[in-house]
Amino acid sequence: MTELPQSLAQIRDDFLELDQSDRLVLLLEFANELPELPDQFADHPDLLERVEECQAPVFIFVEVGDDGTVHLHATAPKEAPTTRGFASILVQGLSGLSADEVLDVPDDFPQTIGLTDAVSPLRMRGMNALLSRSKRQIRAKTAA
Repeated sequence: MTELPQSLAQIRDDFLELDQSDRLVLLLEFANELPELPDQFADHPDLLERVEECQAPVFIFVEVGDDGTVHLHATAPKEAPTTRGFASILVQGLSGLSADEVLDVPDDFPQTIGLTDAVSPLRMRGMNALLSRSKRQIRAKTAA
């Protein structure tokens, strides 16, 4: 089994230290911490990929630098705090990692943070999709 990068392991541990209701509070804190998109995306929303599996309109874009460092950008409406929180977890947890580190993140990471009983399966499916689409973009960009 692949070990989680420290950034994601810390996020997972922070969630697992809390009881169920406090996990939802932490998820809302993450929702409030989702960074704004860089200006380059404001003028070119066509660069962003819609994550169709999410109920709310969520869009992502992954950059892979010349040094292989990943930067994930995401946008989600404030009216969808659960989805926005998931996007923020991945933006904060994946950005700054190498492409290989992100690709090695277990696909079931969303199920490991203790929210499966607190949010609907449909919302969990959305978080899984955010991770899988991020990995797909990385594979495409590193293969080019």
